[in-house]
Amino acid sequence: MDAFSSSFFTKFHPHKLILSPPPPPKTSLFYISSVNVEERLIKDSKSAAPSSSSSSTQNPNPTLPITTTTTTASSVVATKTRKVAVDQKKSSIIRRRIRSSITITDPPSLSSTIFNTFDNIINNFIDPAFRPSVDPKHVLASNFAPVDELPPTDCTVIEGTLPPSINGAYIRNGPNPQHLPRGPYHLFDGDGMLHSLLISNGSATFCSRYVKTYKYTVEREHGSPIFPNVFSGFNGLTATVARGAVTAARVLSGQYNPVNGIGLANTSLAFFGNKLFALGESDLPYEIKIAPDGEIVTVGRHDFDGKLFMSMTAHPKVDPNTGEAFAFRYGPIPPFLTFFWFNSSGSKQPDVPIFSMTRPSFLHDFAITQKYAIFTEIQIGMNPMEMIVGNGSPVGADPSSVSRIGVIPRYAKNESDMKWFDVPGFNIIHAVNAWDEGDDEIVLIAPNILSIEHTLERMELIHALMEKVRINLKTGMVLRHPVSARNLDFAVINQNFTGKKNRFVYAGIGDPMPKISGVVKLDVGEEQEQKECTVGCRMFGSGCFGGEPFFVAREPDSPDADEDDGYVVTYVHDENSGESKFLVMDAKSPTLDVVAAVKLPGRVPYGFHGLFVRDSELKKL
Repeated sequence: MDAFSSSFFTKFHPHKLILSPPPPPKTSLFYISSVNVEERLIKDSKSAAPSSSSSSTQNPNPTLPITTTTTTASSVVATKTRKVAVDQKKSSIIRRRIRSSITITDPPSLSSTIFNTFDNIINNFIDPAFRPSVDPKHVLASNFAPVDELPPTDCTVIEGTLPPSINGAYIRNGPNPQHLPRGPYHLFDGDGMLHSLLISNGSATFCSRYVKTYKYTVEREHGSPIFPNVFSGFNGLTATVARGAVTAARVLSGQYNPVNGIGLANTSLAFFGNKLFALGESDLPYEIKIAPDGEIVTVGRHDFDGKLFMSMTAHPKVDPNTGEAFAFRYGPIPPFLTFFWFNSSGSKQPDVPIFSMTRPSFLHDFAITQKYAIFTEIQIGMNPMEMIVGNGSPVGADPSSVSRIGVIPRYAKNESDMKWFDVPGFNIIHAVNAWDEGDDEIVLIAPNILSIEHTLERMELIHALMEKVRINLKTGMVLRHPVSARNLDFAVINQNFTGKKNRFVYAGIGDPMPKISGVVKLDVGEEQEQKECTVGCRMFGSGCFGGEPFFVAREPDSPDADEDDGYVVTYVHDENSGESKFLVMDAKSPTLDVVAAVKLPGRVPYGFHGLFVRDSELKKL
């Protein structure tokens, strides 16, 4: 471990230390690649504790008050008895957790030692993590810090009762680095971890597991990171060449095969074709299952019978009526955009390359209507040359370009019917929904990023203005207006209205992004146009932050149910107490009243996107 990692270790991520104990007689050397943090904390507290036979008032922990006691023989015996009982209880907890977190690996090979040495030289002398956006001590601070896996664990409902209509599993995806970063690290570079709460008849079981991607598996076997970080690993020509050479050498030496995938599956989830997928746009989907006991199982990388041989978006759109899923991929070389879809049984249809997209835009999300798919070519794009000679990010802003919206029939065989419309200053990362109005008009709801220069470097400075956009396909006229002045993103709707005209939107309040301090309910109907559309709000409280909300319909199969008849669910973390909980809120209430709260047995770091999968759908997996 290099000097930087050593100094960072005690401040940040103690349970990822690699220990190399002396080998016992006549046995081979083994390495423990992961040790639970509780063991070290208890050892530290024992070593710091004063002797029970001493009456000294010296404070072993300066953060705790000093107390003076008179020691007697009986009190010593009683104290020792209580201490043994507490230690036995702690030891039992430690043993259970360490069994699931210890991995024994072989000693590193000579080639691995050489490559790791070069990595340390690059990270300490050629490209150290100076910028806050890629400094692990900054990026992984507070509740962004990673956590260990947690097996299925029963939870306590601490407020209200869980409604029967939310029987199923709420699963949230997000970045959670398996190993301590050796050098520059961006929030988007972490391994995917799923945090699932399985709800059944008012009881809940929580589980946290990594998505067992090829990258995760290989690095788990090696006991250290060996794949390059895409968003933070290439800063300037020298660092790019150096890290590129080490990466090539690792591949040529057989440490890993990039053909098997280099993605993280850390962004979102989707359910279509009776399969559940963990998604990241740099790789193929990974199929996931939720076992009856709440365990999260990674089935494996899914290529749809060999028809999907490259990456796809982390935001496919599923038509609630047909069961079809629409998706795309984008990249730095033409065609910069490729559109495709899956039928209701999950069979992939042929690619439709879009050569009329003229530059490699950062195309993270899109929208569908009943007739069209809508894409945006924004001022944020991929720039390999900037990565080599500039600030190191593979994604950057180009203020001189003009944003465009592209519309294509969703069953198009080619791009001949693709239409583009100039929309200056319109830069979206996420799309909320879209629908057709009449024969010639499309309406799109999406948060517009106003400060594009901060997209990856200073996310806390981003302001996303929720807008309603009308596109006249016949005249080419585009009309836009904001629906709220607040900083809003990570917005969702009742999924039964995907691609259809809807009225209500539930969005996270950035305070600052990517931390979410509350949820608002927006009414984007015509009667609310040209004014503030907020009709409901709930703030989580001082020091409490959540993630993307998700809407769960109370009667999903009822055609007569109101659009907002249901619940808004999310994970919330209290930075004051260090505890996390699952909230269920009444979606109809103007104050989004809390219907139920579940205390979680482990901390849930801030992450990205989630999904609620009903018990009827879980049974199909």
